Amino acid sequence: MCMSLRIEPREMAEVLKKIRKMNLAQDMSIKLGKSLIMSGDLYPSDIAPVLAPNKYGNVAIFPMAWGFTYKATTKPLANCRVETADKKALWRDSWYRRRCIIPASWYYEWGYPVYEDDSRSMIEHRNTKKVKFTIQTEGSDRTYIAGLYRYEEHCDMQVPVFSVLTRESAGIVKDIHDRMPVILDKNNIQEWIRPDGDPSAIVEKALSNMVFERAVDYPRFPPETITA
Repeated sequence: MCMSLRIEPREMAEVLKKIRKMNLAQDMSIKLGKSLIMSGDLYPSDIAPVLAPNKYGNVAIFPMAWGFTYKATTKPLANCRVETADKKALWRDSWYRRRCIIPASWYYEWGYPVYEDDSRSMIEHRNTKKVKFTIQTEGSDRTYIAGLYRYEEHCDMQVPVFSVLTRESAGIVKDIHDRMPVILDKNNIQEWIRPDGDPSAIVEKALSNMVFERAVDYPRFPPETITA
């Protein structure tokens, strides 16, 4: 599960400046009516900076809208379960040919509070009111979230859209939620986005060494946002 994420603007300042000047980003912003801030707290349907292969097969940064369109719902499909990505028609082609990485400072999750020396039963634990957490890769200021992408027709243009891959929770994340994004090490990015790579083998390398804390409420777009 991943319904919002955070990009600290100062950590990706140069990347954000570059991507905002792209013709594709400008066209998406105008035709979709979306902001090109691409930092602060991001939600489904927002435009985000995404790593994907360029025409030479190398890692490059692109603007993409968050969420696949599906006729059965008016909401963008922000997440895709990794267990069925190679089976369902909606995801299958992207699973094998169009994989991407969403670089974030952390992601947010609503989960169950954790207490030291917790003697509650599992039922009592699951009946506790959920709270919002920030979760990120241990020992790193960047969390690389694996995703799938494709192109969709919107407003008379081909718009690149992505969805976050999710898996069963591992490590300490299991204490607060039963799902988590597929998160990869920086060294696996190139291998993941290669169209001829083996996604199943790379998912086996997904990280579980996360750290979390209760979330702080930040402004939607932080005042230090860099827009130049």
